[in-house]
Amino acid sequence: MFEAYVTNLGMYPERGAEVGEYLKFPTTPEEVRALFSRIGIDGKRYEEYFITDYDSDVPGLYDHLGEYESLDELNYLAHLLEEMSPDELEKLEAVMDAGEYTGSVKDLINLTQNLDCFEFYPEVENEEDLGRMYLLELDALQIPEYLVDYIDYEAYGRDVRINEGGHFAPGGYVFNNQGKFIEHYTGLDDIPEDYRISNVHTRDEKEETRSILATLKQFKEAPPVPHKDKAGPTHEER
Repeated sequence: MFEAYVTNLGMYPERGAEVGEYLKFPTTPEEVRALFSRIGIDGKRYEEYFITDYDSDVPGLYDHLGEYESLDELNYLAHLLEEMSPDELEKLEAVMDAGEYTGSVKDLINLTQNLDCFEFYPEVENEEDLGRMYLLELDALQIPEYLVDYIDYEAYGRDVRINEGGHFAPGGYVFNNQGKFIEHYTGLDDIPEDYRISNVHTRDEKEETRSILATLKQFKEAPPVPHKDKAGPTHEER
């Protein structure tokens, strides 16, 4: 479904170049271990990776994937995408293009399981198409046949899009039907065991930030060091 260029984080500053390979998803623990071995992630000297590029069969997917994604989450997402039909994938692409639930891999995983919260009309490319579809195909209004050629379909379609908060994606028209979006996936613990592939982690930028802030706070709260007089003891001290 997609592939990610996995790079050895520790070697990057040492060599000034990427030491990595593309990993195809969905994948297996064996394939991940073999890739880590080839790029030098040994769990000792080199323990962390980051991702410098993506390529995907699902248009637009790589726009929502970052440098420090979990391989387990990516693998889970890939399995979910693999189970989707072509029509479901087309709908997913339209929703992603609209920017709905695309802020993280967690969002994308949940989105694949909540596509019923969206309506999608393939090949509806503009407001005129939308107006014609609603009036002539969905019978939104009863129109006498003699008036069919006199209707401003574009204006009607524009009103529909505004009222629905709809979006014209490359594949068609999509809008949120306000169905209940259920968060099936809340974090790494929810990943099925069969989809877990790695015990090596990407760099945790949030954890690093917290560690730095904690160190600074500790430094500020430390009691002042007594000042020592470099001139030597006073007459009384002698």
